[in-house]
Amino acid sequence: MEKGKLLVIDDEIEFASTLCERLRLRGIDAEDVHSGTEGLKKTVEITPDIVILDLKMPDMNGIDVLAQIKKHDPGIEVIMLTGHGSGAAGMQAMEKGAISYIMKPVDFNELLEEINSTYEKHNNT
Repeated sequence: MEKGKLLVIDDEIEFASTLCERLRLRGIDAEDVHSGTEGLKKTVEITPDIVILDLKMPDMNGIDVLAQIKKHDPGIEVIMLTGHGSGAAGMQAMEKGAISYIMKPVDFNELLEEINSTYEKHNNT
């Protein structure tokens, strides 16, 4: 299975950088940025296949970032992550085009399974 680029957008710097390190160890080309604004710039720069996006960040709401990513390139798959979520926020994210919505603390193996599943869906479209 071909794995392209993955971008993590999360203001929790230690979480985002550790997640990217663990993904790179599994052969996934992963980068991290730590704000919605940085995330939007990086999305245009590298055109990732998958974005793992935090719902709550100081500079921008993750739902707004999601909407702008989808406006820029509807083919980018977005997995929403949050430690502050609710069912309503999850529904809103899915309506805006997120492929899934995962609560923190996230189990790494579950997230990896979701990433692999998303790559499979992405490569089959």
